Amino acid sequence: MSGKISPHNYGFGVAPMRPDELLALKELEQNALFDAIQAINNNAQEEELYRIFHFTMRANPIVKSFALYVKDEESWVCKTHWATNFDFAELSLQPNILVLKEPTLLTPDIGFMADFDRVLPIKHKTDVLAYTFLSEKSPNTEAKFVHALSNIIIVAIENKKLARRHLQQEALKRQLDIAKNVQTLLFPKKLPYHSTVKVAAEYKPHHTIGGDYYDYIPISDSEFLLCVADVSGKGVPAAILMSNFQAGLRTLVRQTNNLSLIVRELNTLIFENCDGENFITAFVALVNVVDKTLKYVNAGHNPPMLFKSSQQLERLEMGTTILGSFRKLPTLDVGVLKGLEDFLLFSFTDGFTETYNEANEEFGEEKLHCLIKDNYQLAPRELNKLLMTKLDVFKGQNTFADDITLLTCRIYANQV
Repeated sequence: MSGKISPHNYGFGVAPMRPDELLALKELEQNALFDAIQAINNNAQEEELYRIFHFTMRANPIVKSFALYVKDEESWVCKTHWATNFDFAELSLQPNILVLKEPTLLTPDIGFMADFDRVLPIKHKTDVLAYTFLSEKSPNTEAKFVHALSNIIIVAIENKKLARRHLQQEALKRQLDIAKNVQTLLFPKKLPYHSTVKVAAEYKPHHTIGGDYYDYIPISDSEFLLCVADVSGKGVPAAILMSNFQAGLRTLVRQTNNLSLIVRELNTLIFENCDGENFITAFVALVNVVDKTLKYVNAGHNPPMLFKSSQQLERLEMGTTILGSFRKLPTLDVGVLKGLEDFLLFSFTDGFTETYNEANEEFGEEKLHCLIKDNYQLAPRELNKLLMTKLDVFKGQNTFADDITLLTCRIYANQV
């Protein structure tokens, strides 16, 4: 290609351009580029930049037809076209186009894109951001102006997209920071750890914001409530829902120690907040160290393990279904255990047992049970740390797939 316009005939009976016509064309192109740059400097919106591209191309006497395809997220969209046989807004780019990285002359076997003489990939470094398809009245030009205009417009639009994504990421980061702070406030600041009662927790969120929750709420000198819960979903919505759950639980516990009433009210609260679209699994236990009783409700949660000794295990399954899925809970049974002497209550979320190793084997509840039985003599803090260490070794190079929470309570009845 010569790169010169003047020696060539346009192919439909038009004489070659005279020097004054060529000068006028160059002046038109320079003014068009200047207007485009000025619009960009004035922070014109994307739609306005596409309009400038459209009308500038139409005003150029060399251009016979064109189409501009731009990558939007993961798809290619025709943003504007003119004087074409097809409505390219309804057509997707063909695979044999998407492999093109350099300006290419088109041949008739290229499909419906054969309406054009050439395609100009518009790149940022090695990534193609757009394709300008062009048919010219003078087929031997190098389309330098069209290429320059496309580059200016597309790079400006890409910069706008990047700035918009940056603002969205900053907004999301602020939301996550707020949610993380809110979630930190959900957890009890201090857990009892003395000769009569030892309570310890381990919490490992899968992401910055997790969907797990645990709590310890003292009621009197001899009675306290324990709770472990897991909300469906992750991130900010999960943190907000869990904060509502925590606020509701703590308010209700100040009013009553009736577990049936507390759980039913929590179900109503979650259902009304989420319209049945989100739910929470929860285990709530009321421990009285003087009466040596434990009352509990399991709302669709992984059954906690109660060890009366290393050899005596009871899984706490009695209760009801998950909270928030039904306006009224279908059934609700309160489990009651009496005459408890020294015992260990271990509760957890499914992120622990559903961790997989590199051989795609699940850790499972049976391994967890064996580990606790073999290390029954350990105090809660040491037991939790041992379990997390064992799980970390088990998973190998795999990442944790979910949030993990352990809440362990040890009662020493002979100290009461």
